[in-house]
Amino acid sequence: MKRPLNPPPSAALSERQRSRLEAFAELVRLWSSKINLVAPGDLASLWPRHVLDSAQLLPLVPPSARVLADLGSGAGFPGLVLAILTDLPTHLVERNRKKAAFLREAARRLKAPVTVLAADAASLPPLMADVVTARALAPLPALLPLVVRHLSPQGIALLPKGRLADRELTEAARFWTMRVERLPSQTDPSATILRLSEVLRA
Repeated sequence: MKRPLNPPPSAALSERQRSRLEAFAELVRLWSSKINLVAPGDLASLWPRHVLDSAQLLPLVPPSARVLADLGSGAGFPGLVLAILTDLPTHLVERNRKKAAFLREAARRLKAPVTVLAADAASLPPLMADVVTARALAPLPALLPLVVRHLSPQGIALLPKGRLADRELTEAARFWTMRVERLPSQTDPSATILRLSEVLRA
């Protein structure tokens, strides 16, 4: 069953958090003129489409979490956003070296507690993160082996998904058992956030 996230992500931000995220968004815009961080058409709606879409995961990060990992970080959504908001040590896994260079520079400027790993998530040693995130990296059946590889035994995965979330869950259920909680996105009425725990191969 879906339940609303509360409060809305924009209203929940402190002045310091909003200021740091605005500085991050400006870096994304600046670097997007040099490398393909986000689609050119997304720059005008960068704040709601990418920044707030990532920030809405913040209330779902357990208070006990100590280490985060974001797979296929791209321009830092949602991993770098969550690192900025939580100040928790965060691994950003991004195999594209130009994007990884951007992530390092953005983390340096914003003093975010980030380690950037310019490698394929499948080839890295397990990161044992309390929370694993991934946004638009792969369909769920292909994504779950990577999630499980880097998730601590008691950890959770926070995975924003689009219109095909139901189909992906059905396909994944052929090979995996998991506890699934579905939450509506506050930034896209057609999107869903999957909160997964107890993920095991069937």
